Amino acid sequence: MADENQKQDTGMSLDAQKYQTEDMTSGQVKVPTQASAKDEKEMKKMREKLENLKKFIINKYKFTKAIGIIPPQAAEIFDEENELSEEEKKQKPMHLVVILPDDKEKQFNEIKGILIKKIQDAKQKIWLNLFLEKDLWEMCIDSKYSIVEAIGMSFPLHDKGLLGSLRVAEIHKSLVLRKFEKYIYSYVIWGSLVRGDAVKTSDVDVAIIIDDTDVKRMPRIELKEKLRNIIYSYIMQAGELAGVKNILNVQVWLLTEFWEGIKDANPVFYGSLRDGVPLYDRGGFLPWKLLLKMGKIKPSPEAIDGYMSVGEKTQEIAKRKLLDIVMSDIFYGVSMPTQGILMLYGLPPTNIPETVKEFKRIFVDKEKLVEKKYADILEEIMITYYKGYEHEKIKEVSGKDIDKLLKNSEAYLKRLKELRIEIEKTMVKKTFSEIYTNVFKIMKALFGNKSEIQLIKQYEKEIVNKGQGNPKFLHTLNELISVKKKYKSKKAPSAYVFETLRKECIYLIDSLVEYGQRKDLGLIERAKVVLTFKGKHAELFLTKPAFLIQENKIRKIEGEKIKASDMNEFNQIISKFKGKRIKIDNKMLEVLEKEFGEFDVNL
Repeated sequence: MADENQKQDTGMSLDAQKYQTEDMTSGQVKVPTQASAKDEKEMKKMREKLENLKKFIINKYKFTKAIGIIPPQAAEIFDEENELSEEEKKQKPMHLVVILPDDKEKQFNEIKGILIKKIQDAKQKIWLNLFLEKDLWEMCIDSKYSIVEAIGMSFPLHDKGLLGSLRVAEIHKSLVLRKFEKYIYSYVIWGSLVRGDAVKTSDVDVAIIIDDTDVKRMPRIELKEKLRNIIYSYIMQAGELAGVKNILNVQVWLLTEFWEGIKDANPVFYGSLRDGVPLYDRGGFLPWKLLLKMGKIKPSPEAIDGYMSVGEKTQEIAKRKLLDIVMSDIFYGVSMPTQGILMLYGLPPTNIPETVKEFKRIFVDKEKLVEKKYADILEEIMITYYKGYEHEKIKEVSGKDIDKLLKNSEAYLKRLKELRIEIEKTMVKKTFSEIYTNVFKIMKALFGNKSEIQLIKQYEKEIVNKGQGNPKFLHTLNELISVKKKYKSKKAPSAYVFETLRKECIYLIDSLVEYGQRKDLGLIERAKVVLTFKGKHAELFLTKPAFLIQENKIRKIEGEKIKASDMNEFNQIISKFKGKRIKIDNKMLEVLEKEFGEFDVNL
């Protein structure tokens, strides 16, 4: 009976376990093969021992996503990851993987404590590896591919689809890499599995990026087609080896094609970079993902205009099409311009639920730029009708409903165009405010907390008159004051004036930062003297307290003692130094002679 339950739980019998790797710790890509009879016997014995523990976990924590036994070949990897002592390694503990949904993060430590106690009471040599789903993807981000591979290839005691989906992707990845590893730039998993909303029958979405930057023997498109045909031929084989029914949905992209898609804000490429995690990467996907997270990869103005322009011809097209075409056109007519507006505001491309949610949150609730009825129109079109039609909840729509949708979408698009003008004005004003604040913040740091007019006079005196900066920046500073007054009187500057001023301020800020660095360097040099002793040198900074720097070792002189210090303390004292250094008195000479013996001072 236990075996029958196990079949239902994992979706396969023990004889169907064809997913163990030949050598997961060798560092070489291996194609998963049939488990040996000995391994199957050992795993069956392990499963019997763990049956009670499995039942305890499932009964107590019904939300558990997966429970699996790590293959013996990968035990050493988990020993090292868990930093087991030599004594613990000698006991050769069985590594058990338990995966919880992300929304159980607050209960994580409590569950871990209970399970460890349960294992200890049973006196079994088991090492618990408890993860949240997001922990798996964090390990991919940290390039711990061997650990994720081992989890995917684990023997499933309980699986709601996570282990099976990961296993089929890992097997397919291994088959592809063994055939042509030199062409594979990244193997990325994304979609519902990574988002955490996958079910047991969900498709497994993967993207394979092919490096076409050094292709000389054939056209790039020919390379893509040849590799894609082979990659697709491995899909069925991977499913059979994994013993699961999840459909592997594979996208094959050229590296240059992928990068162009990111720059053009293509939602598919953008979404794969934002949500995807690599199961294999040659060093490009992760840096791009980090740059995206930091906001360094932004849609181009052309991409935003492209999104905004889609709605222009929607109305005429929608009136001529049948129900399914009308529904599709109305949907794209409002969704893509809305995504364009959100990108103009500063957000990356969003999916359907995010578009509706973010539009209401930002423009209705936060900025109060749009009336609520337009957010309701957006929700009705994108969620009620489109998603309802897509999921076959809405099977027919009357002519009256279509007329209503067309009328509402037309009004929505008209309001969206007005909103774009308002946002652009707001963003220009916000940008000016940031520039103004940054310029005068730097000026105050250089010349003291004075009024803007006094700071400009000080700039002219200290920088322009002494030939330390470009005189034209005096005009830039005065123009900043002038534009600020215009904004106060609600007379916004023209686009040309603003753009010219913005560009000039970039160079102004650079010159101010450079001047500040030169000034700080001069003060530091003024505080420094060089001590020469026994053919060696040390730098003495006559600040209060004085600092000694010798061979990257930082110390300070306090009273009659030389004490250890660090770069943080040194920087704090130097930042307060105003150019007046202390004198080398007899007491300091005695301390230095005691430390170095005879020495010379180079002032």
